[in-house]
Amino acid sequence: MPKIQYPKVVVIGSGSLFFGRQAIWQMVHSPHLNRGTLSLVDNDPQRMEKMGALAEQVVAEAGVDLRIEIASDWRDVLPNADFVVLSFAEDTVRYRGLDCQISEKYGIRMCSGDTIGPGGIFRAMRELPLIMDCAADIERLCPDAWAINYINPSAVNGMAMARYAPRVKSLALCDSLHMPHVKIRYAKYAGIIDDEVDWNADLDSAFDLRIAGVNHFTWMLRAEFHGRDVTAQICETLRRGVVTKTMDGDRSAKAIHNDAIGYQLFEIFGVIPVCVSHTKEYLRFYQGHGILRDPIPPLSIWETDMRYARHDAMWRQVDDFISGALPISQYMATFGPDHATDIIENMVGNLGKRFYINTYNRGAVSNMAADAFLELLCDLDMDGPLPRPVGEMPRGLRGLQEGILDTHELTAEAVVKGDYALLRRAMMTDPLTNSVADADAILRELLAAEREALPDH
Repeated sequence: MPKIQYPKVVVIGSGSLFFGRQAIWQMVHSPHLNRGTLSLVDNDPQRMEKMGALAEQVVAEAGVDLRIEIASDWRDVLPNADFVVLSFAEDTVRYRGLDCQISEKYGIRMCSGDTIGPGGIFRAMRELPLIMDCAADIERLCPDAWAINYINPSAVNGMAMARYAPRVKSLALCDSLHMPHVKIRYAKYAGIIDDEVDWNADLDSAFDLRIAGVNHFTWMLRAEFHGRDVTAQICETLRRGVVTKTMDGDRSAKAIHNDAIGYQLFEIFGVIPVCVSHTKEYLRFYQGHGILRDPIPPLSIWETDMRYARHDAMWRQVDDFISGALPISQYMATFGPDHATDIIENMVGNLGKRFYINTYNRGAVSNMAADAFLELLCDLDMDGPLPRPVGEMPRGLRGLQEGILDTHELTAEAVVKGDYALLRRAMMTDPLTNSVADADAILRELLAAEREALPDH
């Protein structure tokens, strides 16, 4: 494809505090992006105005030629777009809370509630219809643009775009495997480096780290340094973490007991889970249904109030930047690259970096189907992602991967077609479902509780 000189990047859902602020930072700091256009779209006028004001101040502070647009309707800014980042979620804190609370009544515990279990299915029901509407407008208004899904459940939404909007060039992302950060983390675990400042291109080249699996159910299939297996060193670091971990630090449902769970899963499957905060939710082991007492307690439930408080604090920070209570120079020093705009920079600049992308397998995992939608290390340019070979998925894990893919594919098909029978089948296929009657009750209660956020059909 021809090189794009100054790209137009549209971020839909720019009021997303986890991505919008970082996207502004990267667009301003990258010489490959900061003479283009950043279009910020949000259906909340107040949030849209705030993020636009923040972006204008950051651009002025940096002294770059980045053009800022704001819009409440994506159709107003999609023409001539080169990249469209989807990062919206309608009142997701409230609805994830409902998903988790109602599911807990029927014995399903979710620490995140937005990718697997009833939470993943219902988040897809809330977000995917709008994603497909957006895909249709991208095809019509900017058919050459790359659409980047950054909305959970990333695998469900990504495979839906790939299968049901095939003329739109798309890929799906998750920030859990943002490169090079994930590689640096495991380089520390392996004793290759002591600190991030020690990382360099030679070490990057020598450390061969291969991760694969369905998004949020990914596993380390290779970790070699100069051709030497360093998995044992990484596992020893995990084991020491289990022994020495105190009760201080992050006590959120997604974080608690992760070292112990990660090491236990390594002992069971022989490979290391790399996204434990989500992976633990994909397995029945931590649902609390055992007869004997397990040393690792059942999952804690995702905390709605804590997340609301966290969002409020983030918006206060944005307000302080806009008002001048906090200097914009502090923003410049606080934030860093966003995964999506990091990838856009790589594609535009043809920088040759590799990233973990949710895309079709195409033989990368040799004993899984070519069209399995997996998170894989990819070479990436303006022609899109090309997965790098990783070898076989170990027996046992492969079967779990296939079951999760079935649930995700059924969910995507059910939402796109508006088919309740397929939706129910997805619930019965889901790895957290233990009872037909309970699953039916969850469906009924969530459909009633979230009616205003769900498609009509």
